[in-house]
Amino acid sequence: MAKFSFAKRGKSFVYAWRGIVSLVSNEHNAWIHCVAAVVTVTAGFAFGISRVEWIAVVICIAAVFAAEAFNTAVERLVDIVSPDYDRRAGAVKDVAAGAVLLTAIGAAVVGLLVFVPHIAALF
Repeated sequence: MAKFSFAKRGKSFVYAWRGIVSLVSNEHNAWIHCVAAVVTVTAGFAFGISRVEWIAVVICIAAVFAAEAFNTAVERLVDIVSPDYDRRAGAVKDVAAGAVLLTAIGAAVVGLLVFVPHIAALF
């Protein structure tokens, strides 16, 4: 069994952070997710949402970013493995993109469930 190393664990965080920076720096859809996250968090503070609502919002934001990161990783890997067009490679990319869309739709539904009652209470 390998010996535990704090240095190796620290490097793991450095590599992970590098991946997050790459995602947010290079992927246009991640920019959209960032804007949506900022708007959602701002609305959460403005409406004073409950702890349970914050938990739902944070989980959704994290899930959407994780789905986008997995999609980006799949797309980059497929581009390496299949640089020329291949319908099967395209199908793999489509499924990965679909996973992001499903996650975003779920997050939007949660957003509606959390924020519509707060908005309705204003009227």
